[in-house]
Amino acid sequence: MKLNKKYTKVNRRDFAVGTVILLVSLLLITSCKKYLNILPTGAKIPTTLADFEALLRDEYGNQRTDITQAVLLLNDRFETSSNLNYYPLYKANYMWDEAADRISMNNSDEATYYNSYTAISTCNLIIQHAPTATEATESDRKTVTAQARIIRALNYYVLANFYAETYTASTASSTLSVPLITSAEVNAPYKQVTIQEIYDFILADIHSAIPDLPAKSATIIHPNIGAAWALAARVYLQMEQYDQALDAADKALAQNNELYDWTAYYETYKAQINTPDSYVRSPSPMGYDYKENYYFRHGSRNSTGAESNLRIDRTSRFETGDARFASRWKLRTVGSDTYYYGMTSGFYNYGGLTTTEVYLIKAECLARKGDLPGAMDNLNKVRVKRILPANYAPLSATTTEQAVNYIRRTKENELIFSIVPFADARRLNKDPKYARTLTKTENGANYSLGPNSHLWVMPFPFGAIKNPGNGSLKQNTDK
Repeated sequence: MKLNKKYTKVNRRDFAVGTVILLVSLLLITSCKKYLNILPTGAKIPTTLADFEALLRDEYGNQRTDITQAVLLLNDRFETSSNLNYYPLYKANYMWDEAADRISMNNSDEATYYNSYTAISTCNLIIQHAPTATEATESDRKTVTAQARIIRALNYYVLANFYAETYTASTASSTLSVPLITSAEVNAPYKQVTIQEIYDFILADIHSAIPDLPAKSATIIHPNIGAAWALAARVYLQMEQYDQALDAADKALAQNNELYDWTAYYETYKAQINTPDSYVRSPSPMGYDYKENYYFRHGSRNSTGAESNLRIDRTSRFETGDARFASRWKLRTVGSDTYYYGMTSGFYNYGGLTTTEVYLIKAECLARKGDLPGAMDNLNKVRVKRILPANYAPLSATTTEQAVNYIRRTKENELIFSIVPFADARRLNKDPKYARTLTKTENGANYSLGPNSHLWVMPFPFGAIKNPGNGSLKQNTDK
């Protein structure tokens, strides 16, 4: 099989995948429900490696990570009162309502769960059958199988950090995580494994894939070896295994260490951005060709569109002179709502892996190991591309705590709307030095979200609990 090495824009219409996707959709449904085991007339069973490889290119079904409820809980996104009133689960998380029964509310907001298991089902199909696919070299078979392993591992990471407690070494072997499904067969049995078991599985997938991954993939939605090491760095950091995370980060940066210059972007669009009462959007640079990409993955949607709006109080956590902030959001009032309006339009790598994240992982690992100059050097490599020259000054730190807090601030802003700030908050909340209570004032009332709140674990959707398939599923939160 010859894969196209020249990549500009992913276009699903270039690949005859419709009937193949139908089969995968059926396999997904039957992994959660115990029926629909008949292949419809006209559906195609994938046989060639081209059939299997095309599945990875289905962006809507397999390349999307929707973590809306985590973003709402963090209060990173401005949400209208009409939306909050229409979606009870939105309101419960956004307003930090610890009395709300989110389990009963979660009867329709199932995107995180089913998007992830859709992709996992596809990956299971590829991992099972691509090694014997026709019309391909052995090397190509191994590459596509390895890429499916990385996508599967990433989806399990998201699920584990959304629906289960954060990783804690002392309790990981006794605390339940999410269902581990490794087969695409109809009605295949599965087990809801412990947090330790899901992390072991994720790391096993990553490390078994690495020998067969290319340095440069056919497209940016096909993970390469840099993506694998970047994901490994993320996972090891979540486990607080700093030596392993640092090693993985260095190996990822050896594949790609480029950073995008947001100060130059701001200069290009400054006149447009600063025109009073003008809200003309500029093109998002964070799409398929973003130079920081190891692996591109959509967020809650994959159609081109505007960036989400920000709450006013969220903007105070950006540094003065942050060109990335100034380029992406602008204060606006519409009716009774005042917020920071999303000023870019296009595609956004909210669900994938980038060099910025890896630089900041490396920075934290060095700080934890006592190398404060090295930590700040890696942080400043990112900041100098973000903070306007008139405002930029390199940061230094005298303690690990100070360094980690500097790194955390930049990371929360850089990776906003991704799973990373949510996962990091849960991880850091375990340590009294870094645990943080979120506060806000809304319509004259004060609200807070403590580091030990049960709201940091999202409830499984009603559909998954009611129709568990050939296994059992227990909620990881009381409400």
